[in-house]
Amino acid sequence: MIRKAQPKDIPKMKKITEACASHMISQGIFQWNENYPSLEVFEKDVANETVYVYEIQDIVVGCVMFSFEKDSFYNNIDWLTPDKKNLYVHRLAVHPKEQGKGIARKLMDFGEAFAKESNCLSIRLDTFSKNSRNNKFYKARGYSQVGEVFFNQKSGFPFYCFEKLC
Repeated sequence: MIRKAQPKDIPKMKKITEACASHMISQGIFQWNENYPSLEVFEKDVANETVYVYEIQDIVVGCVMFSFEKDSFYNNIDWLTPDKKNLYVHRLAVHPKEQGKGIARKLMDFGEAFAKESNCLSIRLDTFSKNSRNNKFYKARGYSQVGEVFFNQKSGFPFYCFEKLC
């Protein structure tokens, strides 16, 4: 079940992303770390009602944030659509023990349906260039790679920007 996250979910989401960070680091993927995503980021997401959780039998095993707000680090990207009404995806995470069960796909299906219902022109996101699994996932869903951004506090490698028309 997918539902809007509540304040009680913040520690659960943080634990999921910490487990994901450890799992990725063990595979040589330095996308997330102990500083990101932070509790403060999740607190803001919950306060803004932009983060959703995926539950299995009342246990939160995944989360994702959807926003209509464009972050300034995307300003130099040559997007496929104008900056009018676009949905941005951030912090998609599924606990490593639950990965491979289609949960990320269901979260993205939910987001894509939400974008269409909201009359968005497109869905935009970024993912770490060295995370081949994520890059393959988004390309298989019909997302086009349109540029790259750098988050030097996370990595010297780029994060690829993707966009899919609604």
